[in-house]
Amino acid sequence: MKTALDGFLAELARNGRHSPHTVAAYRRDLTALCAWCALQGISAWPELTTAQLQLWLAEGHDGGLNPRTLARRLSAVRTLYRHLRRTGQVHHLPAQALRAPRRAHRLPAVLDPDTTARLLEDIPQTPLQWRDRALYELIYSSGLRLSEAVGLDVADLDLVAGEVRVLGKGGRMRQVPVGRKAREALGTWLALRAPSVPPTQTALFVNHRGARLGARSVQRLLAQRAITQGLAQHIHPHMLRHAFATHLLESSGDLRAVQELLGHQRLSTTQIYTHLDFQHLTQVYDRAHPRARRQAQPPPDPDGMQ
Repeated sequence: MKTALDGFLAELARNGRHSPHTVAAYRRDLTALCAWCALQGISAWPELTTAQLQLWLAEGHDGGLNPRTLARRLSAVRTLYRHLRRTGQVHHLPAQALRAPRRAHRLPAVLDPDTTARLLEDIPQTPLQWRDRALYELIYSSGLRLSEAVGLDVADLDLVAGEVRVLGKGGRMRQVPVGRKAREALGTWLALRAPSVPPTQTALFVNHRGARLGARSVQRLLAQRAITQGLAQHIHPHMLRHAFATHLLESSGDLRAVQELLGHQRLSTTQIYTHLDFQHLTQVYDRAHPRARRQAQPPPDPDGMQ
């Protein structure tokens, strides 16, 4: 089972249709399934049945795994068995009839425009501070995923045209505009980057050693920046992408355009931002409409008079 699994994971990493994060998660999930199969006396993938797979998922649920993790486990098994059947190693798809548990609908945390401006606007003092400013401005300006931003090369950026070429999920390429603030910060960063980075380094964003900047470093740096700026909530890079989509939708109302800019394959993925927009509108309504505001209750009449 392990040999077949290693072959599947190698192909998954090679074809580029899944992010490294997804490949790593699938590796953990399917390695856990292999260990469980060994305990059940299952020694080969063709032996695993739908009922046994359902039991594995149920045990995970009883052990406290959340619906998102269980859904990912099911997705990993489905992808594995499609590969195994395509390569002639099995003739059945035991996960096909199973359904993932329903996930709770959670709206992402979104920064309001004032908080976003407070987070982004400062006066960088060092080249690396200019790098960070350029990176955050670009994510917010163009709605990039963190993996997309750190994966950019210098050649992907066209400051004259005000565009950036982005390799998104599933190997899909898209061209998105870059706003004025981001172009200004990126222009400064590129000028500072050039003297300290060898010509062979293609990455747009590099660390102090001249290597490509990693996603974990960006998460840590942005969280520290939020603390420095006096923001109470924990800030992570994806919140800048959420802010881009929400603020753009509030201003334009064009859901299709936001879908294209975000690189979403399905419109239903983008529709979560309509819920966020409605949430904002209800807050405005509650603050502004005379019939919506809670009226202060008059104090009781001490004499009992009405």
